[in-house]
Amino acid sequence: MSKGIVFITGASSGIGEALATELASRGYDLGLMARRVDKLEEIAARLRTTYGVRVAVAALDVADDERVYGVVDALRDELGGLDVMVANAGITAINRTGAGKIDKDKRVIAVNLVGAIATLDAAAKHFRAEKKGRLVGISSIAAFHPIPGSGTYAATKAALSMWLRAARLELRKHGIGVTAVHCGFVKSELVPNMEKYPFVIEASDAARAIADAIEEERDEVVVPAWPWKAILAASKFVPEKLMPKMF
Repeated sequence: MSKGIVFITGASSGIGEALATELASRGYDLGLMARRVDKLEEIAARLRTTYGVRVAVAALDVADDERVYGVVDALRDELGGLDVMVANAGITAINRTGAGKIDKDKRVIAVNLVGAIATLDAAAKHFRAEKKGRLVGISSIAAFHPIPGSGTYAATKAALSMWLRAARLELRKHGIGVTAVHCGFVKSELVPNMEKYPFVIEASDAARAIADAIEEERDEVVVPAWPWKAILAASKFVPEKLMPKMF
């Protein structure tokens, strides 16, 4: 018997693919969304065969926010419901201030912020009517301390984290939970040469922690908790001029 139905955006690789695998192993049915539908089909076939769960897929670029609502509704109809929505799709881009490449920043904002909000809003519409459900947003430690050269990425994550907190206050009375996940450095296709960063973890380890947070109905989680909670607490006392050396 299914433990519930979870939708995940950006599910074709990285944290999204790993989370789909982790949740399937725990008995959840899945709705997977990403731009690369061929990759989603491969993942879906593997999960169905290995874990015996139902998996539906849909092509979606969350930057096309007007399509998000229709895709979510169609997947929900196909699977017969929705219990948890995970807004995971995200991109990053190195864009030095003054480079004059505003299109890079606009794309990051469209995916990481507008697309994420549209994804969560599309699910909240149904959750409010049903008086239950959980919204999960994959944010970043960059929401608390920016990474030089990735100011727009950090800004989108800070904005998403604040949106999630506001939504939690608004939706609690409707029986809806909201989980904000702040990831440290996780190996994925999102950033090449991730190994050069400190305290990098595998996507599977991040997925396990995120799945635990969903099942435990946690409001906020840092992944991995160690050492990032300690680093974030200590960094409040680090002079700003030293921040570039940390990243």
